[in-house]
Amino acid sequence: MSGARFKTKRLGEKLRQIRDALGLSQSEMLKRLGFEVELWYTQISAYETGRREPPLVILLEYARAAGVSIDVLADDELDLPAKLPASRK
Repeated sequence: MSGARFKTKRLGEKLRQIRDALGLSQSEMLKRLGFEVELWYTQISAYETGRREPPLVILLEYARAAGVSIDVLADDELDLPAKLPASRK
């Protein structure tokens, strides 16, 4: 199978919800994720608007910051918890 990858429809929205819930600017989110040297804040914007998909390591750090598993971010059928960061079980 070749061609474009399937993309989630809600990933950008969820990433924005996480950043907003944490009360962080895009630059602050980069620091929180540990990628302030490797990335520009404009890449956070591109992830949140769906123009770009973040690499898996960045998704993993978003999931850790939110206290959720990575499948919650990747699965359009799953919603983020109402309270973020969520407490892990």
